Amino acid sequence: MNVFKYFRNEVTKIVEELAAAGTLPAGLDLSRVAAEPPREAAHGDISTNAAMVLAKPAGVKPRDLALLLVERLKAHPEVTAADIAGPGFINLRLADRFWRARLVDVLTAGLGYGDSELGQGRAVNVEYVSANPTGPLHVGHGRGAVFGDVLAALLEKAGYKVAREYYINDAGAQVDVLARSTHLRYREALGETIGVIPEGFYPGDYLKEVGAALAARDGVRWQGRPESEWLAPVRDFAIDAMMVLIRADLEALGVRHAVFSSERAMIAAGGVEAVLSFLEGKGLIYVGTLEPPKGKTPEDWEPRPQTLFRATDFGDDVDRPLKKSDGSWTYFAGDIAYHFDKYRRGFNAMIDVLGADHFGYIKRMQAAVKALSEGKAELDVKICQLVNLLDRGEPVKMSKRSGTFITLREVIDRVGKDVVRFIMLTRRNDQSLDFDFAKVQEKTRDNPVFYVQYAHARAHSVLRHGREAFPNLDQTPAALARGPLDRLSDPAELALIRSLAAWPRTVEGAAEAHEPHRLAFYLYELAAEFHALWNRGNEDATLRFLIPGDADLSAARLALLSGMAGVIASGLKVFGVEPLEEMR
Repeated sequence: MNVFKYFRNEVTKIVEELAAAGTLPAGLDLSRVAAEPPREAAHGDISTNAAMVLAKPAGVKPRDLALLLVERLKAHPEVTAADIAGPGFINLRLADRFWRARLVDVLTAGLGYGDSELGQGRAVNVEYVSANPTGPLHVGHGRGAVFGDVLAALLEKAGYKVAREYYINDAGAQVDVLARSTHLRYREALGETIGVIPEGFYPGDYLKEVGAALAARDGVRWQGRPESEWLAPVRDFAIDAMMVLIRADLEALGVRHAVFSSERAMIAAGGVEAVLSFLEGKGLIYVGTLEPPKGKTPEDWEPRPQTLFRATDFGDDVDRPLKKSDGSWTYFAGDIAYHFDKYRRGFNAMIDVLGADHFGYIKRMQAAVKALSEGKAELDVKICQLVNLLDRGEPVKMSKRSGTFITLREVIDRVGKDVVRFIMLTRRNDQSLDFDFAKVQEKTRDNPVFYVQYAHARAHSVLRHGREAFPNLDQTPAALARGPLDRLSDPAELALIRSLAAWPRTVEGAAEAHEPHRLAFYLYELAAEFHALWNRGNEDATLRFLIPGDADLSAARLALLSGMAGVIASGLKVFGVEPLEEMR
């Protein structure tokens, strides 16, 4: 149960009843009515703005409407107090039995607690990573990979049908550079002295293996031949090799895509011509001359007629070129065609997860999606900012294997995929993130992944001791849910149940906002609340989870522990992180 959604529905039912009785006008717009946690816990369990947002359209004062609502809310069997705050906000306090019943929900649902029908099976395409196939993934790619993968899992938990997609950027100048760099290493593998890697080539040692593999397959076939003969076959070989490397890196991170789409294949199939023909038929393409870019002086600008898309008709700042001066398509033209393909595959909801250098991409692609779908599709672009790799506060030097950066695989091999996946979500995606090798391996509360895992492991440690202390007690979640939960009466115990009951709302809110970091924040706060309760037991023996001689109280507290561990496990499942039952 989403407690807050439940009480929002209860409030709106009261409004509808008052309207049916003629006390309020019929047909009030209830979409802005909300029920949420009060800003301060001391104000109660749930706060609603119903009187504030409905007063004006109802033609009454907010406080007068609040009085009408409070009168009926006080009669609700689960409400122990309903008070008006300020000009008309309503704060509710709920009965302890209501919260204990939510613990039953947690124990009964298990890992499925928080599952939602919010998405109603709607199709969503989440495209993430989509790194150029020119080398191994770096840690910045890893952040986008984790963000996209966890966002997809979150949306699935919230009831959406998700397609995980990787767009292979295998067309354009960068893969030609890859081919030339691979050919250089191919010659090296055949015994040539290649000297210093030329400027603009990819210098990483990973291409030595690719060059050697090409030499093993083709022998001296491409040695001494003109570039026009070997460029295309070497490019295809190198792209395939890079995608094998990239897939292996993603596998090591626990990231799997259902669909890999090729830019080169899309262009070869006439995808660009098809979408531009569609847009031209709508009058959205024309030949014109753009104004000088911001920051350019007239002397720097050479105005020339270009084939342009009317992006400004759909919210962009300027119209966008579709052809380069040499007559080839711009990257933007290819991107429009790719999203047109997504739309034709049935995706009205699209999410692109991109790196920090793609901020300028947002408006133009959202404009394009509006145009090609005639307003029926939406695109959300999530930018993942940079990751700063540190070790004890000092920047980490580059990797010889990549030539320019620390590879994602090096980071995974050093700290493990679970640590990488969790830490990548401990800040908002649009904020830079410091990844310090030393800190992410500390066993302190300053290390979020340890702190959350420790809460789960601590709970399971107590559950194991409980089996020893009370061997006849059935500790299955179903049995604990039937136990004497009325023995949970300490304010801290009930507060922990309230936090568990906030999980469904957290899942839905994070899914709607496309912000999986909210789950990391929630899990950390839940762990902190549990650790505080544990510490109280160290100070006062009567507050410990296991009370010798009192099987009922121990069973109730074990139920609380089991529920808390279950919610953490539910969250870590979305993260693709294994919940540990022991920590060594």
